[in-house]
Amino acid sequence: MSSPLVNVTLTVNGKTYTRKVPASLPLVDFLHEEISLTGTKFGCGIGVCRACTVAACRTPQAHAVPTLACSTPVGELNGQTLTTVEGLAGPSGPNPLQQAFLDEFAFQCGYCTPGFLMATTLLMERLRARPIPVDQLDTAIQDACGSHICRCTGYARYYAAIRKVILGTPGLISR
Repeated sequence: MSSPLVNVTLTVNGKTYTRKVPASLPLVDFLHEEISLTGTKFGCGIGVCRACTVAACRTPQAHAVPTLACSTPVGELNGQTLTTVEGLAGPSGPNPLQQAFLDEFAFQCGYCTPGFLMATTLLMERLRARPIPVDQLDTAIQDACGSHICRCTGYARYYAAIRKVILGTPGLISR
């Protein structure tokens, strides 16, 4: 039995897309096949590895939340605003987090990198709204990224890069 077709409108990285797609179409397939954004990776397909993490805002006033693109039907996201890894860099190049990943040689194959970038971006947004003491930083990083799987086992370098950029960004750590 095929999934019914639904009209879906999503704003992705600041651009609005409307398509008629199967309601059960996974978001990652929508991103790849309908709007040619291939930075979000399909890993395990069951939401365990988190390589497919994107940021979704249910309403314009809401904070973005991590959303697993491999296991979230695009029909459930109608009207939402999404940010994918392609939306992180600016016109002049990588953002400070992406640059920290490069500087710390944080990834090997890079397959899981989009998920780590999105999880950390969401962590930094939470810290902007509610800074934490420095002694809680490692726990916050673990809470945000601890469930992400890196098959190359690059966790120490990822965490060093994340720590470096958070400590270097004003307003994220309370004094």
